[in-house]
Amino acid sequence: MSIQVEGTIERKGIGPGTWALVTNGKTYELHKPPADLHKSGLKVKVEGQVREDVMSFAMIGPILEVDRFEVI
Repeated sequence: MSIQVEGTIERKGIGPGTWALVTNGKTYELHKPPADLHKSGLKVKVEGQVREDVMSFAMIGPILEVDRFEVI
């Protein structure tokens, strides 16, 4: 399912660590995010696919594979 969401990038220290997009009321775990998204506190608009076929150690929310993003 393709979605577009705005939020803040955060580094979560769960398991080996993971990058997340925190929105109003929901946290998405980023699946193999581009290096430009490896910055805590970055405000972004992300378009991508929610992956139902991928699992993670962190289990912090739906897994979002980023197709494109824009810093806001």
